[in-house]
Amino acid sequence: MITLIQRVRSAAVLVDGETVGAIERGLLLFVGVEQGDQEADAAETARKVAAMRCFPARTPMDLNVKDAGGAILSVSQFTLAAELRHGNRPDFTAAEAPTRAVDLWQRVGDLLRAGGLTVATGRFGASMQVQICNDGPVTFVLTVRGGRVVARTGPDAPSATS
Repeated sequence: MITLIQRVRSAAVLVDGETVGAIERGLLLFVGVEQGDQEADAAETARKVAAMRCFPARTPMDLNVKDAGGAILSVSQFTLAAELRHGNRPDFTAAEAPTRAVDLWQRVGDLLRAGGLTVATGRFGASMQVQICNDGPVTFVLTVRGGRVVARTGPDAPSATS
């Protein structure tokens, strides 16, 4: 599971001109579910997002989203699973099938809510317009495989064939 996390002053998702999800201060999550992702990956993603200290207080990265009084806007983003190594057209074969992906994406939101966070969402499978007022900008990439966070680079990073 790949999640792009952005600290925002505000964010909203529109579908056909209608706002379907919006937050003020908080985190915008673009969640990409890949083939082989499991419940444990959704659980670890939610745990890490909730605990991540990326809001300022005494230091620039001191508070988690709940302690900062923020909310979550979660948007499904299958294009995060794209392979770009060959040719000029993205290859989406690593993306999970929609019926499985929607369940795991929703599970991340459900677990965040269970932890006491306010969670708004986009609409799975819809053509969405996302309005973002980045704060910082502060952006992170979180990759979870086998129920644990993996490094972006180095020996623990996902290989090009995984």
